[in-house]
Amino acid sequence: MKITLLFCLTLFASQIICHAQTTTKNRVIILSDIEADPDDTQSFVRLFLYANEIDIKGMIATTSCWLQAKINPESIDKIVSAYGEIHSNLLIHDKNYPNANSLSKLIKSGLPKYGMLGVGEGMDSEGTDWIIKILEEDDDRPLWISVWGGVNTLAQSLHKIKNTKSEKEAKRLISKLRVYTISDQDDSGIWIRNNFPDLFYIVSPGDEYSQATWTGINSYIKGIDNTTISNDWIAKHIQQNHGPLGAIYPDVAWGVEGDTPAFLSLIPNGLNDAEHPELGGWGGRYELYKPDFSKTKKGGSIVTIAPETRAIWTNTNDSYSPYIPNEYGRSIKPDTITFNGYKETLWRWRDDFQNDFAARMDWSVMNFEEANHPPVPVLTHPETFTVKSGEGFFLDALNSTDPDGDNLSFLWFQYPEIGSYKKKINMGADNVHIVNLTAPEVSKKETIHFILKVSDKGTPVLSRYKRVIVTVLPK
Repeated sequence: MKITLLFCLTLFASQIICHAQTTTKNRVIILSDIEADPDDTQSFVRLFLYANEIDIKGMIATTSCWLQAKINPESIDKIVSAYGEIHSNLLIHDKNYPNANSLSKLIKSGLPKYGMLGVGEGMDSEGTDWIIKILEEDDDRPLWISVWGGVNTLAQSLHKIKNTKSEKEAKRLISKLRVYTISDQDDSGIWIRNNFPDLFYIVSPGDEYSQATWTGINSYIKGIDNTTISNDWIAKHIQQNHGPLGAIYPDVAWGVEGDTPAFLSLIPNGLNDAEHPELGGWGGRYELYKPDFSKTKKGGSIVTIAPETRAIWTNTNDSYSPYIPNEYGRSIKPDTITFNGYKETLWRWRDDFQNDFAARMDWSVMNFEEANHPPVPVLTHPETFTVKSGEGFFLDALNSTDPDGDNLSFLWFQYPEIGSYKKKINMGADNVHIVNLTAPEVSKKETIHFILKVSDKGTPVLSRYKRVIVTVLPK
């Protein structure tokens, strides 16, 4: 436990202690081909349980390659009605849940046309005009477009902006857009990317869904416990005895909640940073580059792969070794197996976000004392600081709390894919509130990214996080 006292005193004298941050809600408009697959309904059930922390600005019924000539806004309204029945109970847990009437007013319709057949002169719709209306509001926050089906409603909005606004105004409006699409489910996605090269766009393009990051939410992973995506778990924790919203959560047909990753990174949890997909979070991790499809398999969808003409936010890999419970001694230990791939960037958090969903379903029917609520990690030092090679430093979350008074577990780990320093740091006992470390020897400035995971011992177990970025300078 060797640590440089001078460093400690300097750190506390020069920088304030960090407490829980005030988070600005992410704005989002959903584009959904609801009824093409039960998973859209599943994802809406989850989304509404986070309506206290995500600013839902619109829900637009659209087409897709799987639903080419029909839209179903009434199906969204049905879910909103179920939400309305449990709204009063949700308010017990957070007063910021919007009422069902306000959500119903946000349901809009795109055109019942497929892809680029619905883009061009005379193809405006209630949905396209709504996107523009929200963009034009006096609000500096980015507007996320979470695309669960086809994207032609957004394409038409962009077409109209380009043809009716000045170049300066069009650029201003488009700069506020952030798009996350669940693969390409019509031919307007590649049109958007080709014609609006500066548009922030997250996608795993191609016609083979199994090669997409988002499938990490529902892939069966050999070598880990997949219980939290099992049908038995879903029935027990979501569907049955959890009120009207749980009662309308449909059984899995193709894959559970394939659309949910398009908004998971908008949930404030201390880990997610929606503006920086390269940092990783519940929705996966992505890097900005122009993908090469020369070796891509074909056959999973009816949307043809087209060459990308620009860089997009897309698949990248994590190397991940899960932690497993240890019966005696140190409470957890790293597993002997290591996984590597792009799905790992998402499923590594799967048990955490599934437990979080289950807890919120409990909020639908339980009072505050009966239900579990997430812990609040609090650092005793800044989230970013600088040290020199060989200098001692510490990471500490002593002041973390839990609203239910639950006992807390801590886990500190390095995220080497994000930082410039890739070598493994010896964390020592990494499951305590404080870890004492020594900065590695470096020949140039390097950054090391650490993640703190704080979990309670409630039912279900809930976790929240903090990021700490340490810059190491050579002597």
